[in-house]
Amino acid sequence: MTLVAGIDSSTQSCKVVIRDAETGKLVRQGRAAHPDGTEVHPDAWWAALQEAIDQAGGLDDVAAASVAGQQHGMVVLDENGAVVRPALLWNDTRSAGAAADLIQELGGGDRWTDAVGIVPVASFTLTKLRWLARTEPDNAARVAAVCLPHDWLTWKLTGSTDIGTIKTDRSDASGTLYWSARTNEYRHDLLELGFGRRIGVPEVLGPTGVAGHLPNGAPLGPGAGDNAAAAIGAGAGPGDVVVSIGTSGTVFVSSDVAPNDPSGTVAGFADTTGRFLPIVVTLNAARVLDAAAKLLGVGHEELSRLALSAPAGADGLVLVPYLEGERTPNRPDATGAIHGLTLQTSDPAHLARAAVEGMLCALADGLDALVRHGARANRIVLVGGGARSEAVRRIAPALFGLPVLVPPPGEYVADGAARQAAWVTLGGDVPPAWSAETPEVYEDDPVPLIREQYAGAQDAVVNRSR
Repeated sequence: MTLVAGIDSSTQSCKVVIRDAETGKLVRQGRAAHPDGTEVHPDAWWAALQEAIDQAGGLDDVAAASVAGQQHGMVVLDENGAVVRPALLWNDTRSAGAAADLIQELGGGDRWTDAVGIVPVASFTLTKLRWLARTEPDNAARVAAVCLPHDWLTWKLTGSTDIGTIKTDRSDASGTLYWSARTNEYRHDLLELGFGRRIGVPEVLGPTGVAGHLPNGAPLGPGAGDNAAAAIGAGAGPGDVVVSIGTSGTVFVSSDVAPNDPSGTVAGFADTTGRFLPIVVTLNAARVLDAAAKLLGVGHEELSRLALSAPAGADGLVLVPYLEGERTPNRPDATGAIHGLTLQTSDPAHLARAAVEGMLCALADGLDALVRHGARANRIVLVGGGARSEAVRRIAPALFGLPVLVPPPGEYVADGAARQAAWVTLGGDVPPAWSAETPEVYEDDPVPLIREQYAGAQDAVVNRSR
């Protein structure tokens, strides 16, 4: 049996899976938690990775490995490879002003989509570099190179301390604002626009490029951003729109067409196979359910039961889920809001239903945007922690207007990284075909009223002062 390792260094934890390269059968696995917050020192990721590897029985017997990870995080290194300051993560919105400045300085959102396929918002790496240059000039002066979380972990696994040997992949590079998925080239001029000078960036590898080697000599694959890894981990095919409900909410589909959306709603990312991965991302997803459960003093199973006991549309009660600001739409200072509160809707069931519907409406808006920009949508593949909610599974078809497939619970990002590692070691033109368990299928008639209520309420939010 040829074994491969897949690593998922996500916002909340690190997962390691060891699988049979030819069949995908899970052999062993491990997991370790990451610290909370939107600013984390990369050493915490490295410690969690070592703990997860130990739990998974080590990597000495694997033929290849690959690392997938949270996207956009700013990891800045000095000339000796030391971390200059804690990394700013994708969900850190302090660079919202920098994003607005960058749009204006280049001449508008259409100039950015023409250049790199995406429009600056606070999530993307270049905005964080601009914030660093303007806010912490002493730290900025020490920076010799910038990379992303999965790049840094892959580099650490190689044992190298030479910043010139750091590698990345197309999917993660496409979320920086200074690399174009359409041209497969860095835009050093944009990096200089954002940071003020040129600094080192990782070499961008193709789908089966080798980023280095483990101590046992096994190759390390190019890795991936978490969403691109989840796409191949879940076995999504043409026309399968993946909706992932984790810390963030993501809606994406592999496509031959690079989108061009000057509004910034659809980001023109790359996938792991050489194609494109148009994607819409929200900041608020599964944690909307967490917040509702906490507010009601119930667990997630009871939250789901309550939601399903209320009518579709919650009798007009609408929850706008901008609990941490929002990325899509770009409202970094917005707060959440509840509308339509009456004596009739003032009970736990209605609030639970409104929380589930509000979270799903934000994602359904993302699906609409993908379709407007040329994506083919035949069905939804629902993954992530939020997909474990029965209420989410049963309500989703009425909002998306498509059949919803829910694969068995799994570590799809880590599985995608493992499948990429298998592709590296086995070769071929496409990733190996792994057998998959039959998903559950949910279908329902669309309920336009829910989307209409949400559309009418989502602009009536209050911004927090900074």
